[in-house]
Amino acid sequence: MVQTTCPYCGVGCGITAEVNQHTVTIKGDKTHPANFGRLCSKGAALADTLDLNDRLLYPELHHQRVSWETALTKVANEFKRIIREHGANAIAFYVSGQLLTEDYYVANKLMKGFLGTANIDTNSRLCMASSVAGHKRAFGSDTVSGCYEDLELADLVVLVGSNLAWCHPVLYQRLAAAKEQRPRLKIVVIDPRYTATSDIADLHLPIRSGTDVWLFNGLLNFLRTHDHLDYEFLEAHTHGAGAALKSARESAATIPQIAQLCGLTEMDVAEFYRLFAKTDKTVTVYSQGVNQSSAGTDKVNSIINCHLATGRIGKPGATPFSVTGQPNAMGGREVGALANQLVAHLDFKPEHLALVQQFWQSPVIAQQPGLKAVELYDAIVAGQIKAIWIMATNPVVSLPHADKVKQALGMCELVVVSDCVRYTDTTEFAHVLLPALAWGEKEGTVTNSERRISRQRAFLPVPGDAKPDWWIITEVARRLGFAETAFAYQSSADIFREYAALSGEQNKGTRDFDISGLANLSDADYQRLSPVQWPLKSPTEVGTTRLFSDYQFFTADNKAHLIAIMPRAPVHLPNRDYPFILNTGRTRDQWHTMTRTGKSARLLSHTSESYVEIHPQDAGLLRIQVGDLVTVSSELGQVVVRVKISDHQQPGNVFIPMHWNGQNSSQARVGALIPPVTDPISGQPEFKHTPVKVERYQPAWYGFLLSSTELDAPSNQETSAQPFSKITLHEVADYWVKVREVAGWRYELAGQRRIDWSLWVRQQLGTEDWLEFQDRAQGRYRCANIVNEQLNICLFIGAEARLTSRKPLMSLFGKTLDPVERLRLLTGEPNSAPAASGEVICACHAVGRETILAAIRQHGLVNYQQIGETLKAGTGCGSCIPELKALLIEAKGREVA
Repeated sequence: MVQTTCPYCGVGCGITAEVNQHTVTIKGDKTHPANFGRLCSKGAALADTLDLNDRLLYPELHHQRVSWETALTKVANEFKRIIREHGANAIAFYVSGQLLTEDYYVANKLMKGFLGTANIDTNSRLCMASSVAGHKRAFGSDTVSGCYEDLELADLVVLVGSNLAWCHPVLYQRLAAAKEQRPRLKIVVIDPRYTATSDIADLHLPIRSGTDVWLFNGLLNFLRTHDHLDYEFLEAHTHGAGAALKSARESAATIPQIAQLCGLTEMDVAEFYRLFAKTDKTVTVYSQGVNQSSAGTDKVNSIINCHLATGRIGKPGATPFSVTGQPNAMGGREVGALANQLVAHLDFKPEHLALVQQFWQSPVIAQQPGLKAVELYDAIVAGQIKAIWIMATNPVVSLPHADKVKQALGMCELVVVSDCVRYTDTTEFAHVLLPALAWGEKEGTVTNSERRISRQRAFLPVPGDAKPDWWIITEVARRLGFAETAFAYQSSADIFREYAALSGEQNKGTRDFDISGLANLSDADYQRLSPVQWPLKSPTEVGTTRLFSDYQFFTADNKAHLIAIMPRAPVHLPNRDYPFILNTGRTRDQWHTMTRTGKSARLLSHTSESYVEIHPQDAGLLRIQVGDLVTVSSELGQVVVRVKISDHQQPGNVFIPMHWNGQNSSQARVGALIPPVTDPISGQPEFKHTPVKVERYQPAWYGFLLSSTELDAPSNQETSAQPFSKITLHEVADYWVKVREVAGWRYELAGQRRIDWSLWVRQQLGTEDWLEFQDRAQGRYRCANIVNEQLNICLFIGAEARLTSRKPLMSLFGKTLDPVERLRLLTGEPNSAPAASGEVICACHAVGRETILAAIRQHGLVNYQQIGETLKAGTGCGSCIPELKALLIEAKGREVA
């Protein structure tokens, strides 16, 4: 059994992996202090994602397999040429919170210390850069002061722009358990949507998008006028309180004004302010709803201001708390992978530049911040950046103005991509592809949201010619002619020791980040390293649970700074042409651009297609129904997605998830809609407030294709053949989605062009023994292919969106069909198919909606705990519990009806 760390969100859950022959068993690590054995649905399904299908296993040059020597030499020679002709600033790295700390460190060292440019930025810019900027303005350092235990010790937890139940499920489980044990614990959720997290809230504030600063400035003013400020703390340990209080008073004077600005009731605003004012042990958790904004840094500081004004920091159960999105977003912040930072929380100050250059013994050092993520791709289009190396991320899907990113990569002289996945929207543009190790194969460390460093350990063999990211970077550095002593690493442990030593260099308590106590770990000690929170300044320390308990901050005057903030509206507002506000984010069971979670059929069983969630009132005005296809457009682009109708959405607001991409859907890259508006301080893009319009999409036909095998898989990784989905499906269908099912593959289709389906089937699928039904007048076509008495492929086409259920047909794959089943196959209702379980509600245990409703009625179940005892639903990650509660209400309503 190997103890490692989950590769998903910033909670940093411990995992145990056990390999038995060809089977891997994944469980939560009961000894890990982040999760104590709990896992979310994504973590529990990790074993489903470990196959080598779609893996990048060999280096490629122009999509042809080559040796490592050829690929690495090509990269180094092209870098040399571009630097010689255009200077080092014509080179850029775009890295990722999926990298391990050791990978991050070497990439940053090469760029800033040896190439001499700071044009290295990370996709973590998209999720937590505003928190970094807010922390540095307030504390003089990027310091997360609290820990997960504070959620359980608090008497009030305020969740702002954080759907904790779906985005950080294990923290949600810990919080829900704490509330169950201590009902006096109050929870306030501030979010434009009523999310799954709101299920445990005592108060939900459906705030108007973009008005957070007004709300928290109003809170600060309320605390002042009602004498809830900690004047002793303010006087002794802070600076700037007067100006901050003045701006709060001027921008948000009264509760009625704040309620009107924020779209809230006066009663709810007053109740929130009253709860905050009277509760000393308050934790305010914030995430992407705060950070991903053109005013994200100001939102962060408006929250921190309220904590500083009341002295609620550095105490058990009292802290502002930023929770990060990726497993090693914090590690990236620590190594300086952001373009505006140096390594080990150092800045572009003369003394810091000298310290780092001296430690590295580097020939040069970047003298000023580099280009941030959005700027970096703009610079490619402008001709300033000539080469980019992208590591472990998929910017063609995830960045705003995603089509401009495609344009940038298409015109860049050299695009290098190191990844573990062969086919992504980004790898299509790579001139050089470098195969990296994946989770389960690589060794190193990650840091979670509470500053806890944990080991990721290998438990799988190295596939093909894949290599660690740090090794790839090091080999390029050597070929660039840099002294081998600077990049002479033989293991990730070598890198970690150097990094830990640098964190303590000339650091006598003047910098927050210090792990020099780990600088002399032996290889064996590194392998055994237990989860530990920094700072850790000596080998005898056990880590630091929370910071600022001594009220000493890392500013020049050692005081925390309250920041005077005047609210401002989002850059783009709804208008007559684009009347809706688009919000983007995660779904419960998917991760980033689905290159990992998309391989798990059970994770796709809850939500298999991208969708737009819209309020019933707006759906009625647009004359659209659940399951319809609609076009959602901004000034930059459009997507075509399914309709979900929910009163959890505010009228005038819509939500689309961020995950779907060009490999699994024809028109669902929501990044193509998002304008490249960024926070002027942090450079973080605005993903939560894009004006869009919604229109009914009316194709000539709808359909689905089910297959026992993946029809669009490339036949040979060494060729440049494009996937079937980009040739055949694109030619016939304007809308298509590819979904992995337990028994095979499902393709949802719709199109504008009239097709001779019988001819198309034989031309494209080229098989015999077809059963067919066709009604040209009604636009209906159905066919099925039988091989060895088993269903191989079936295709259903109709003029209406609501076709027969897919599940009974999917249940036939892998079984021998009897004559009656064969006869009834094209009805879509084979008589031996099991009763439909409905949409999967519990992904952990694959329990469907209809199964749950039937059990509620049959057994008289009255709470979600009884559902868990009967069906196991809700006993895994717990993220489906809000839906189980809703089904209990629905079942009761059905009985009354």
